[in-house]
Amino acid sequence: MRPIADMERAALAGLALVLTDVDGTLTHDGRLWPPVFTAMARLRAAGIRVAAVTGRSAGWCDHLARQWPVDGVVGEGGAFWFACDADGSRMAQRFLQPASERAANAARLSAVAAAVLARFPKARPASDQPYRLVDYAIDYSEDVGPLPVAEAVAMVEAFKAAQVSAAMSGSHVNAWIGTFDKLTMTRALLQQRFGLEVERDNERIAYIGDSLNDAPMFAAFGLSVGVANVRRFLDRLPAAPAYVTTAEGGAGFVEFAEAVLAARGLSTA
Repeated sequence: MRPIADMERAALAGLALVLTDVDGTLTHDGRLWPPVFTAMARLRAAGIRVAAVTGRSAGWCDHLARQWPVDGVVGEGGAFWFACDADGSRMAQRFLQPASERAANAARLSAVAAAVLARFPKARPASDQPYRLVDYAIDYSEDVGPLPVAEAVAMVEAFKAAQVSAAMSGSHVNAWIGTFDKLTMTRALLQQRFGLEVERDNERIAYIGDSLNDAPMFAAFGLSVGVANVRRFLDRLPAAPAYVTTAEGGAGFVEFAEAVLAARGLSTA
């Protein structure tokens, strides 16, 4: 990883879209730092679209799409995208799996999750689990623990042993039935909402994240950035970001946003 100071000014100035993880990337100690919200709004005011790509629940994503300064949200690790019109009047929703398939998967996923939780009694279902429509999230460091990262990794492997897909974020182990990931639905959002293609428009898109479930995104985008706390997962990341901020969490996102705005000759104050 190279410091973001090494990012070419022309590349930053040419960005059309910033994709960002949420937990651990926009937040600090689980809270949204106010300058982060302002930084997202300033990017949009500069003509740069912003979209969140998160493992958070459909309930959270409905709120994010309606209330945050974003142009779209990919949620539950790639299960769907939501996007709201600029005036908040209409919400568009696209799911990878039809409702019948989601319903058929739900019982099996719950049963496998119950078995995994029985093996790891200190873990708990995530507090937003009741608002999830596709995946199952187990909390290992948000409202419990934190449990050792090795234990979270073992939970991921337990799901995979049961032929259920799983990945780690900075606070949850997310499990789902299907082969999608963050990149799968991001491709759909880019095509269907923004008219962009990952390969064709790669130089115009940046992704910033912090954790293991961001690896497909780090691999796909040349302008991939990790906030500094990504370093705790480097020994387990199959694909690392190309660049890294000096600050962690939301402060790292602001650091990156300021570099983008400065490259366009805009004040970051």
